[in-house]
Amino acid sequence: MMALADITRDPLFIRLQPWTVFMFYAGTAFAITTHRIFDARQIVLVGLQKLILVVAVACAAYVFDWALRTFLPEPFGFIATTALVLGLAVTLNGWLDRMFHFYPEATAARQAAFAAAQGESHVNKLESAFVAVLKGWGHSETALVMSGVKGPLQGGGLDLPDDGAVMRAMLLLGWATPERLARERLTPDRQALQEFLDANGLGVLVMVEGPSLKALIGVGIAASRRPFTYPQVNQLQELASIIENALERAHFSVKAQRAEQLATVGLLGASLAHEIRNPLVSIKAFVQLLPNHYQDPVFRDKFFHLIGDEVMRIDRLTEQLLDLASPRVYSAQLIELNTVLNSTLELVVAKATDKQIQFITDFQAKPDRVHTDASAAKQVLLNLCFNAIQALEARGGERWVRLSTRNLPNQVEVTVEDSGPGIAPDIRPRLFQPFQSTKSSGFGLGLAICSDILTGLNATITVDPAVPGRGATFRITFPCQA
Repeated sequence: MMALADITRDPLFIRLQPWTVFMFYAGTAFAITTHRIFDARQIVLVGLQKLILVVAVACAAYVFDWALRTFLPEPFGFIATTALVLGLAVTLNGWLDRMFHFYPEATAARQAAFAAAQGESHVNKLESAFVAVLKGWGHSETALVMSGVKGPLQGGGLDLPDDGAVMRAMLLLGWATPERLARERLTPDRQALQEFLDANGLGVLVMVEGPSLKALIGVGIAASRRPFTYPQVNQLQELASIIENALERAHFSVKAQRAEQLATVGLLGASLAHEIRNPLVSIKAFVQLLPNHYQDPVFRDKFFHLIGDEVMRIDRLTEQLLDLASPRVYSAQLIELNTVLNSTLELVVAKATDKQIQFITDFQAKPDRVHTDASAAKQVLLNLCFNAIQALEARGGERWVRLSTRNLPNQVEVTVEDSGPGIAPDIRPRLFQPFQSTKSSGFGLGLAICSDILTGLNATITVDPAVPGRGATFRITFPCQA
């Protein structure tokens, strides 16, 4: 418009210049908000990050220059200021990238993925953490993490059959972008994959397969709307390997917890059968006497009360057994710890009595409300109690297990102590690692699983140092608040 005004000298073109500028910016705003040429939110975040960086570096340069000129010659002050400002700019830029969850460098994204893998053990929480890392790496508003073990892949609210068209295409390609699919000959499977990418707004999708787990890792269209390059695909494949390893470990952890849960139920089976048999014998005896004493009101009254009490006892025991056997995802909530301890004792006291082992209780914690999962706490306490019973079985003399509680600042501590032989010094440092056992049978997973369960609930488990003549002492601390 300016060129036309210079050539023709027509004032009309001069008057049209503001309108042309206005139409240009209006069209740009329309494209940003409707046609997704740019991601407005991501552009604003990037601009804000750079603005903070520029302002901070400028202020630092002014302060450094003013301070250094007071005792250094001007050339040396300038060099020192430049060096300090450059170092500050590099450090601040990395800090801002982490604060805004931007990972422009593959190394930073890998470090963030490793940190997420080490910080979480639950599958759902891991997926959420990895989605945040992928969004930052790709400068995108969307990311997808789906995984499955010998079945459909799930994640992000989606369910994808492992033998469907999308998975068949990904098994063949390994990775896919809309640009790659557009260049290659479309087959029915690749057409389904293209529709999957479009429906979920993905700019790149990679598949990684482990020994037992398959995972699909996708990142949405970048803020710049540029297609993902092959080096970026390689970076995403590296991130996908980290994600797959962490998810596979989490799935194995869930399976191990389930196996330990069922093993505990198996140990309880014999003792609970004995506990259930006793009230049944009482009920049977009263039923046999009922025809001859039905007219006796004292007998009838005693009979009715006994039946109710004994049936409630059987119902309570079976309910606890079923609760222990049912698969669950542990979630913390406020519970009364003494109630959990008493129900745990009810399950193990029969086995202890059969082995002539005395259980001693000393519950001093008042109040005893803690923020944890009742089933998880019971699972851990049962494991420790059974370990103590097994350690005392072959031991002569006085045999006892003591459960005690006490209040700590914002915590309640549970102590499980026994009069057994204690723990060998060579095993103690790695006691809570997998495949470490003081028994001749079993795989040594019990205490490792207990530690994982408690860590997920912000609780801790420790063992006291060895003391000559004393058995093992385990301490569990439960938080009183979330």
